Amino acid sequence: MSNRDETTAQMKTRMNIWVLGAMLVLVVAVIINLFRVSILQNKKYQDMANKSHFGSITIPANRGSIYDSNGKILAQSATVYKIYIDPALFRKELSGYIEKETERQAEAAKNGGSYTPVDYAAKKQELVQFLAQKLDIEEQTILDAMEKNTQYYVLKTQVEKPVADEILEYVNNVVVGQQVDESGEIKNRTVSFASITTESDTKRYYPQNSMAAAVIGFTNRDGDGLYGLEAMYDDYLQGTDGKTISAKDVNGNEMPYRYSKTYAAQDGNSLYLTIDTTLQTYLESNLTEMVSKFQVANRACGIIMNAKTGALLAMATCPGFDLNEPYAIADPTVQAYLDSLPEEEYKAAYVDAREKQWKNKAITELYQPGSVFKVITASAGFEESVVKLSDTFTCTGGVVVADGVPPIHCHKRSGHGTQDFTTALTNSCNPAFMEIGRRLGANHFFQYFSAFGLTEKTGIDLPGEATSYYKPLEEMGPVELAACSFGQTNIVTPIEMITAYAAVINGGYLMKPYVVSKIVDTDGNVVMTSEPEIRRQVISEETSSTMRKALEDVVNNNGGSNAYIKGYRIGGKSGTSQKIGGSTSATDEDDMQYVASYVCFAPADDPEIILLIMADEPNKTISYYGSTVAVPYARKVLEKTLPYLGYYPEYTEEEQAKLDVKVPFLEDESLETAKAKLDSLGLKYEVVGEGENVYAQTPITGMQVPKGGTVILYSEPIETENPVTVPNVVGMKLSQANALLAASGLNYVTAGASADRSDVTIVSQSLEAGTSVPKWSVMEIEFAVNDHQTG
Repeated sequence: MSNRDETTAQMKTRMNIWVLGAMLVLVVAVIINLFRVSILQNKKYQDMANKSHFGSITIPANRGSIYDSNGKILAQSATVYKIYIDPALFRKELSGYIEKETERQAEAAKNGGSYTPVDYAAKKQELVQFLAQKLDIEEQTILDAMEKNTQYYVLKTQVEKPVADEILEYVNNVVVGQQVDESGEIKNRTVSFASITTESDTKRYYPQNSMAAAVIGFTNRDGDGLYGLEAMYDDYLQGTDGKTISAKDVNGNEMPYRYSKTYAAQDGNSLYLTIDTTLQTYLESNLTEMVSKFQVANRACGIIMNAKTGALLAMATCPGFDLNEPYAIADPTVQAYLDSLPEEEYKAAYVDAREKQWKNKAITELYQPGSVFKVITASAGFEESVVKLSDTFTCTGGVVVADGVPPIHCHKRSGHGTQDFTTALTNSCNPAFMEIGRRLGANHFFQYFSAFGLTEKTGIDLPGEATSYYKPLEEMGPVELAACSFGQTNIVTPIEMITAYAAVINGGYLMKPYVVSKIVDTDGNVVMTSEPEIRRQVISEETSSTMRKALEDVVNNNGGSNAYIKGYRIGGKSGTSQKIGGSTSATDEDDMQYVASYVCFAPADDPEIILLIMADEPNKTISYYGSTVAVPYARKVLEKTLPYLGYYPEYTEEEQAKLDVKVPFLEDESLETAKAKLDSLGLKYEVVGEGENVYAQTPITGMQVPKGGTVILYSEPIETENPVTVPNVVGMKLSQANALLAASGLNYVTAGASADRSDVTIVSQSLEAGTSVPKWSVMEIEFAVNDHQTG
């Protein structure tokens, strides 16, 4: 072989190697790409293929409902509609109608006639105006939507059925002219736009409006839970949307129904709460009255809880807001303030006000419990045997707890003198509880503070629970220990305070509070239940029994309090705390703000119900003491709550003798019979007229009057009544009020603290002073102990 042939062979070999190499690289690249497409990016390309070959329509799931403990609906979802447009189809339909008009005009000209085509530009504008008006959106928004390069564009969500039906009726029967039918009758000629239609959706409704608003929370426009239970249990409530998937042909058009498949929506589960709407109403109505009367600046809250289980029977923040209109500021005072702001300040202030009204004050905000906290200090003292009921405490009005530190004063600067434990608790004597704290020492005090759950969240099934702020053990010197012992310095949430207090009186068990009783699916199957959960036992039953008795004595005539209700055994403790960063020595009264609170329970010997009411910054010029701001409304709540829950009064002999009398029906009775009935009830009477039978009476049947009260018997028609003027008895002792009311011709009944005590005065009257009322009308007067607590 010649050299030339050998060179040619080598060149061919090299060429083959390069070609084979290139082919090998290409094959490897193809294999790698196939692996990437078929394995690594399989889902991506599968989705792309599905989008090309399949179309889908979402079938929204109904969100689960929320019910109270008796099955009353608090939140539910109902069907509403999305109004949407297929812009491409709309343009195609409009173009088709215009083309037909052109054909009609040409046909008429061909036959020697004339035809005025429909002005579809004007019809389009009429359609736009109609949709804008019905959907409350801008016309330009609709015009822009009609030009979108898409087959699906939502014009409006959450449209109610009547509006959706009206829109469908309009777009399916757009009048474009008139025509004569075969019978010669003139009828409207219409066209339809299938490109504008509806799609079912769901909307959240709250039938009770503002009831338990801060507890329930609400949803956003997409149906996701915001705030409250709606947020906490969103995964249970929201359900799973369904879909209808249909095949498309090569041109992207949907194929007949037999090529589609529907996956039904799975509706959300429903919540059944421990909250009772009747008790919720009692609580909210009294909080509203308290906030109004005492002009509470920083809102108020209340909790009714089962002391044995931790189940919440009611929880409220006042003022609240309408769950159906959560973005509207519900408090007119706040809205008036916002309206007064310059435009550049309004938005930020509005957002702050809106966020504040959504917060559940009972779990998200901290407060200084003041004298209510003394039950914790006392319980720890009894459990550690550093205090006994028979111990005495001498109060001179102030205590020096450390060298070089000014004395920490009692609210009664002149001092309470020598008193036993129960009297000290009744008097809410700060020095007595500073002494108990000293005996405990910082280690034991902090040990119980922590054991009662006041250094941690309660774990309640509501979002946004705040953590308490407290002096840690390493920072607790003599001054800090003294202040903490009577309820200043440390700040806690109301839910922490009531759960700790419940442990004091329920046998010593710290319970985990909860709101949701059970979760049920659409078939009625119970998905989840809540059972009472004991976190730990903090004190013994013996200590708990001692505290129950002492707190009942605070309420009873022995100790006195205006939470007293005849026939019921109630225990409780009020508190009034300063809001100056835990300081106990502030001197500028103008800068001081206060929190008034009260926690009470019933029945005192075997507590079932525990109630907390707290007013944050009541108007100081009216009153800021716990006993006068919070306690009367706690009593009013219990007066309705206890009978509702099946607890009925059991009167002592002393109470029985003082019971008010219900005025009997006396009309049409003879005067002699009427007098005899009133005599038997211990009531007095006056007769007006010369007749022999009772024509009318004052007070009317069913009114409560005290024994010894007076009833007017009218024996003939009344021509002119002689009204009496209501005097002002607020601030008086009973003996003073009794004489004045009798002289004025008025009956009265009492509420609150025992009127027999020397240290009570009237704090309110049901009839406004200066008004005219019929003689011997009944006025309720409310008493309160002369309580001036700042601890």
